[in-house]
Amino acid sequence: MLKDQAMSVVFDGSPLKAMQSSHTHTPQTALSAQELSQEIKSFISGIDTVQGRKLSVREHARCAVRLLRSVPACRGAVLEHLRGVYDEHVSAFLHNLETEGEASSAVSSNLEDIIQEVHGVLSEFIRLNPRAWAPLVSAWAVDLLGQLSSKHAGRRVAPHSSSLNELLQLWMSCAATRSLMEAYSQCLAAMLAWCPDACVDALLDTSVQHSPHFDWVVAHIGSAFPGTIISRVLACGLKDFCSHGAKDQGLMVMGADKGNRVPKIGSVVGILGHLAVHHSDSIRKELLRMFQESLSPSSPLSPNSSSTSWESSPQLRRAAVPFLLQLAAMSPNLFGAVSAELVELLRPPVLLQLQALLQGLPREELDNMLGLAVHLISQSPSGGSRVLRFLADTATPASVIISGPTPSPHEGVREGCDRLLQMLLLHLHKLVFNRSDVVEGNHHHSASSQPQRVIPFLEELQSHVGELCAETLRLERKRHLWLHQLLCLLSVYGGPSVATEALCQLLTQARNPEELALAWQLHTTLSSCMAGLIPAAVARCVAQIHTHTLGPRQLRQLLLNLASAIQSQDEERRGSAGAQSSMAIQVGSAVSGHLHDFGPLLLHGDPAVSHATVRLLSCSPLPRTSSPAHLLLLSRAAVTHFFLALRRRGEGGKIGRDGGQAGEAVNCSVLLLSRFAAYSPLTLKAVLQQLVEGALHKGNTDLFGGLIADMSGAPVTSPSVSPDLGASLLDINCRFGTTVNFSGSVWSVFHAGVIGKGLKIRTITQLPDPSGVIQNIQTLLAVVVQCCSSSGLNGSINGSQPPSDPDEPPPINAEAAKVVAAGRPALCYCSAVLRGLLATLLAHWEASREMSSTDSPWHLQASCLLVSCMGEGQLLPPVLANVHEAFPHLTPFEVRLLLLAVWEYVRGNGPMPQKFVFSSEKGLFCRDFSRDGDVARYVAPIHSVLHKNIDRLGHLCWRFQL
Repeated sequence: MLKDQAMSVVFDGSPLKAMQSSHTHTPQTALSAQELSQEIKSFISGIDTVQGRKLSVREHARCAVRLLRSVPACRGAVLEHLRGVYDEHVSAFLHNLETEGEASSAVSSNLEDIIQEVHGVLSEFIRLNPRAWAPLVSAWAVDLLGQLSSKHAGRRVAPHSSSLNELLQLWMSCAATRSLMEAYSQCLAAMLAWCPDACVDALLDTSVQHSPHFDWVVAHIGSAFPGTIISRVLACGLKDFCSHGAKDQGLMVMGADKGNRVPKIGSVVGILGHLAVHHSDSIRKELLRMFQESLSPSSPLSPNSSSTSWESSPQLRRAAVPFLLQLAAMSPNLFGAVSAELVELLRPPVLLQLQALLQGLPREELDNMLGLAVHLISQSPSGGSRVLRFLADTATPASVIISGPTPSPHEGVREGCDRLLQMLLLHLHKLVFNRSDVVEGNHHHSASSQPQRVIPFLEELQSHVGELCAETLRLERKRHLWLHQLLCLLSVYGGPSVATEALCQLLTQARNPEELALAWQLHTTLSSCMAGLIPAAVARCVAQIHTHTLGPRQLRQLLLNLASAIQSQDEERRGSAGAQSSMAIQVGSAVSGHLHDFGPLLLHGDPAVSHATVRLLSCSPLPRTSSPAHLLLLSRAAVTHFFLALRRRGEGGKIGRDGGQAGEAVNCSVLLLSRFAAYSPLTLKAVLQQLVEGALHKGNTDLFGGLIADMSGAPVTSPSVSPDLGASLLDINCRFGTTVNFSGSVWSVFHAGVIGKGLKIRTITQLPDPSGVIQNIQTLLAVVVQCCSSSGLNGSINGSQPPSDPDEPPPINAEAAKVVAAGRPALCYCSAVLRGLLATLLAHWEASREMSSTDSPWHLQASCLLVSCMGEGQLLPPVLANVHEAFPHLTPFEVRLLLLAVWEYVRGNGPMPQKFVFSSEKGLFCRDFSRDGDVARYVAPIHSVLHKNIDRLGHLCWRFQL
């Protein structure tokens, strides 16, 4: 019977002689039936039937090779025997490496030719009849490789399983394992055209049994056949996944027995993980193709498709999406590779197909899939912002206008995304607060023993806090609630730094009270687990101001939001007993600590920013203590802003716009100055002094009725009024100074005109608007009075009033003098200024050759104002205080006589505050002139002038009675 079996046919039906004759490696004559019988007996017993002795390993192996070549039907027994031969060679090879070639090298060389002969026979059989030999040899080769890898993994010369390159170098240098690898590669190449699944199945089965020691085989085969291995590994994994049942697998992510439930899926993940190093793009394309093919309608198989293609099976197509989810759950790298493009693929048509696919799943299985999807999103290391935007856009109700080209999704799809997003928020909430509980409960342990759990989705979102805040502030129905909840979770997870950034972003980007309320809600939520968020947020805002990170619009909005927060504290005080701990109080306290940082913004080039700054500072509480340097800088900036606000108010009134904002800026500036003045005597003196200096400054005189002048005091004209004549003083001097002997100075000639150009054009000055001047003067005087009143002091301005130019006194001098005179005895502190001005006027009237005092209107006005103010301040008795009423009717010489009488009285009776006594009846300080002696001797010149001009001054005589 054995003879008939051996002599019948080969596996595929071809004659044995044809097989033998075609073999070219070791040509030899065919064995007779008797010889063949002896070979079989020797192979089975292991004894030489002719000589009666036991066969050596080499002889037994050669007998097996001859039997394999002659009787292919014995291939099972022969291949099983050859396992020991290959194992013997591998053991000898490794022993030789361990002993550095002392004794085992002869054993290795003794079997190497046998292995080469076996490889030649198997290679020839596979080439001649691949359908018969390739499946058998591939399964045998890969299984033997797995056994050898696992058995010898613990040898001293064997590298660690994670060192794939070193393992591959070691095993490929061994003739036995190299022969097995080449045989498997030949089988796989032969089976690609008709049945690759059997070869890949064997690879997966062995990988499950012998991983991780078998990973070097997977890496080598995958590198040799990347496209085939990737697609077939996924297909085989899908079939195995489906055969075990998706429900039995339960789509468990964290289950410890997932490898037992789905034997091959772990191997699939391992193989794809190895191939991802060099073939990540191919893996990504194949995963996306499998997802798309699972959703598209079934199509007839193409001529190139195999009969076992998974696309042709409806059951496999339904299981593809759960299978891909399970793969992604087991390998974050695979999920990260496809997540970005997967979001782009999920357009409304694809979402509808996915919805139709999932509708047929049982409720429990669908819940498991959603839970797995939530877990995947939370563990996604990249693309989290895109996934979040997709979910939010898709789950947003149809009544909300979605930004961008995304059309409104189907209602069923929207509800599904809504549910998925809510499950994601709930899952993140559990992860965040369980993580916090673990950290707090084990705070006494070291950081190495209790590492904090990382949530990749939130880790990635930490770099998108600004975008998340912007989306939250859109206040779209439902959407902003989801995003605000996520922002709270992200702040708790990221700690104070992320929470501070989120609060700062909301304060910067909020445009109305409704949006600003989201910042307060965030603070309310986080204040229970974090302290000091408001001061940290304000400090971060100040840092952004210093680094010029914010544009003018953002800076203005930030300042206005801070001001709105502080202004709400009065309402909170009335409605809440614990107002001291409210957020508004905290904002005010934090801002007050950074007033010196906000102060320079008062002089910002953008009027909107400076307006927002003065609004903030005018309502912010002042710090309890502050350095004098900071106070002086703030007061100077506030005073400068006050004059800028006055100018902008006037310019806004001329062009008819922004009048309301400019007026509000002036009011806030007045309030700010009064609060600074009431802070301390230092700030009071600084504010009043700078106000007076600023009002009398050449650049501000036009605000109060004066003329703009340059540094030399000459009026400044516009270019259109004084055109450029192209003349140079140097050229004129060089041309005429050497040829003509002028008796006068060449300067006088030049200033009278330009030779060859005619006389100078008379300067035309534009007078300021009278109503604007009056309004500015009233505002300035109001702020001065308010500063003095708020501080409880009088006369503080007097020492700050500088002497003015008597040739052209600005109107503000008169009004300021009247205010000072009304606050007796304030004018006493200005006696030096008054005497200087009086002496200047006396010199002018003495040198004047005009016929009447009215020919010098400015000096007449200054003289009347001086005497009137001195009378109002009671520096002069009533009889002398009324002489200014006669000035317009007199000549310059007579005016000088009357002023000289005033001069004599002031010099003889120095103004001293001690001479004033408070009158409770009048509520004023009054001076008793009877203590100063006889006033009659100062009135004699007045009576002489009255008698001389009795025709014009008769109606004033009663004013000069003692």
